[in-house]
Amino acid sequence: MKHLYKHNDKCYFIHRSISLSRFTNNEGIIDLEGVKLWRDGLPFVDHVLRTDTHFLFVETIQDAEIIEE
Repeated sequence: MKHLYKHNDKCYFIHRSISLSRFTNNEGIIDLEGVKLWRDGLPFVDHVLRTDTHFLFVETIQDAEIIEE
């Protein structure tokens, strides 16, 4: 089951949550290239959000569009 996460006015499906420490070196510097590699390597993931403790690899839920015929 996918978890939902709301940030500002957008909703996302969380595909993977990874601790910040997995991307942080001994000096406290975050490896953003590593984060991008994960984002690009996970299917359906189009965005990364950051909490106090984790990176959330998410899929943006698109707003519904009404089409009139």
